Amino acid sequence: MSPPATEPNLALFTDLYELTMLQAYVAEGMHDEAVFSLFVRRLPERRNFLIAAGLESVLDALEKLRFEADDIAYLRSLGQFDESFLAWLADFRFTGEVRAVAEGTPVFADEPILEVRAPLPEAQLVETLIMNQVHLQTVLATKAWRVVRSAEGRPVVDFGPRRMHGLDAALKAARAFHIAGVTATSNVLAGKLYGVPVTGTMAHSYIQAHDDERAAFKLFAERYPGTILLIDTYDTIDGVEKVINLVRERKLDVRGVRLDSGDLGWLAKEVRARLDAGGLPHVEVFASGGLDEDAIADLLGDGAPIDGFGVGTSMGVSRDAPDLDIAYKLAWYGGRGRLKLATGKPILPGAKQVFRRFEGETAGGDVIARAEEELDGEPLLATVMTDGRRVDGGGDLEAVRAHCAEATGRLPATVRALAPAEPAFAVDVSAALARYRDEVTQAVKR
Repeated sequence: MSPPATEPNLALFTDLYELTMLQAYVAEGMHDEAVFSLFVRRLPERRNFLIAAGLESVLDALEKLRFEADDIAYLRSLGQFDESFLAWLADFRFTGEVRAVAEGTPVFADEPILEVRAPLPEAQLVETLIMNQVHLQTVLATKAWRVVRSAEGRPVVDFGPRRMHGLDAALKAARAFHIAGVTATSNVLAGKLYGVPVTGTMAHSYIQAHDDERAAFKLFAERYPGTILLIDTYDTIDGVEKVINLVRERKLDVRGVRLDSGDLGWLAKEVRARLDAGGLPHVEVFASGGLDEDAIADLLGDGAPIDGFGVGTSMGVSRDAPDLDIAYKLAWYGGRGRLKLATGKPILPGAKQVFRRFEGETAGGDVIARAEEELDGEPLLATVMTDGRRVDGGGDLEAVRAHCAEATGRLPATVRALAPAEPAFAVDVSAALARYRDEVTQAVKR
């Protein structure tokens, strides 16, 4: 089974004006090569960088993009498209090139996350799809990275799918979270589709369904050795005492206990003390319930002895920064750079490259350059699709995860902090690109 965002009929996942523009392009014979750049104009508040994600979904969708007979029939029913254009759509295949930064790479404002080079109608059609997939997964990977960072090496589990914004979001989130360092997900379908490790504990309803809490603990632990028991259904302290007695009397294999409500910091300390006094120092304390990076940082800063975290809604919807000012803009067409001069919405013309400079092992700044330039530093954009086909056949999720850890680890410590970086990471425009921007600006003003 494929996730919803890679089904073949995604050709209609586009804004209507994309199709009306396409019909005009086709009628006017505008099939010359175009370059569109996808970038974020500004970073959200409290984000020192973004984790690029979603490329795999984009490439998979581009390879499969087709207008099926029922798609054509629906478009015909709208009464806006002529038969010659509908015939063109029926034969549509994406034949272009995609250059992109690797998933898991930290990126900054104005830097192209990916660029599409294709005949103008092809590059235009895929705008909505590309923006949707990269936007969501970049937002969520970035939020998850912050949560993982706050946990200081302790495992973080994705508990978010039931309150996320739809099925596709919950599936793609699990993959994006794993790229950013989240240990596992509760989402079983995501585990099947993407190979993300799955894990889980138990719900309060299991305890409630039994007449006796102690009996519920005993039955569950016997059936699932190495489990984590949820101890706050009625009284947390009484719950942990029942677990201690059961483990000592029955020799049950219990890996940990979970706290899901109340004063988690105080409860963690009290539960830890009781487990240790009861001869169970190996039993871990796992916490969940309304957590985000700030709550986790506060708990650990106060010395809460918590061994792992389950994080749900706040991470699943990136509550504090749920959207990006993301744009997919025409930068080159018919052999000429293209831009817009609207206030607050500049575009750097032409195909581009980003070079990341290093000072020893630490990234010292980025330079956005013209694609043909050769500058000092590591070029971030690479060709990942040619002639509408992926270059490498698909990314390995664990390799992407490792790349994210390595690439973010090379950022300055101030940029990796949860607080706003002072100074911000430097992103410059090369002299050649600045000159080209000025030339194109003068040309469009004539």
